[in-house]
Amino acid sequence: MKNKKFTVGGLFSGVGGIELAFERAGFDISWANEFDKNACKTYRLNHPNHNLIEEDIYKLDPKKMKSVDVLVGGFPCQAFSVAGYRKGFKDPRGNLFYEIARFIDELKVKPKALMLENVKNLSGHDKGNTRKAIEKILIDFGYNVHWQVYNTYKYSDIPQNRERTIICCFKNKKTYLNFLNNPIKRISSLKSISSMLEKNKIDEKYYYFQDSQYYKMLKKEIKNPNTFYQLRRIYVRENKSNLCPTLTANMGTGGHNVPLLLDKDGIRKLTPKECFNFQGYNNIKFPRDVPNTQLYKQAGNSVTVPLIVSIAKNIKLALNES
Repeated sequence: MKNKKFTVGGLFSGVGGIELAFERAGFDISWANEFDKNACKTYRLNHPNHNLIEEDIYKLDPKKMKSVDVLVGGFPCQAFSVAGYRKGFKDPRGNLFYEIARFIDELKVKPKALMLENVKNLSGHDKGNTRKAIEKILIDFGYNVHWQVYNTYKYSDIPQNRERTIICCFKNKKTYLNFLNNPIKRISSLKSISSMLEKNKIDEKYYYFQDSQYYKMLKKEIKNPNTFYQLRRIYVRENKSNLCPTLTANMGTGGHNVPLLLDKDGIRKLTPKECFNFQGYNNIKFPRDVPNTQLYKQAGNSVTVPLIVSIAKNIKLALNES
């Protein structure tokens, strides 16, 4: 059993950030599922050897799918987001957690471990009742549940302020205790912001010029080349933490949602490539027929890969020790 090559199945895979992290940690990806056609294009271009199933999760039959050692998924978080309406399980997107539960229940063999990712607010949503409901389901399936909020810049070397709920579950109590006894260490140093930016000349389409309705306001407020700014339609907010602000899926709904910076050529927003850099991707490739609005959305919906690598390594160690 020592150093066994454990297998992973992924749900709500997006562009494959969680699968990439587990692969880097030494796992085999058996299959992954995503329904968004543009995310699937980016996933396939970057992971051509993965078995990506492009299908609505409601139409998948877990009984016909290969059992895996670890089931992972960053299930849709809009229903639980601080920025959303906080409807939780009353929102159809919140009910997608029950599809994860269906997979756990109907796979031929229940996974040895689970790793689920969601927004920070999942922990306190509905005065903690959402968390209790999720934990009860997982415990009823026989899992020992570890629930923790991690911030990207505290547990990886990526300088982004990004808090996310990570739920790690284990069927075996000894495996669970092994995981608890080897917590992820906080990071002592971060990559510089400049190292995350593109080195080539940036296309002028990312810059703000005088023909923009926001130009005068941006010109007045954006003076510091060593930090990020966020445009909130009627005001500009300076980020004074030397970190990239949280990248969100709504970056794809308009340029003003993308973090802004001042460089030698003027005021501009981050490029899609830079957004993925701030999620810890290395040399990600983009399909030619996927627009930037979708790439921004994909980056904001993804995970910080190095953080998930650390978690995956601890899961692997715990499984091996058992």
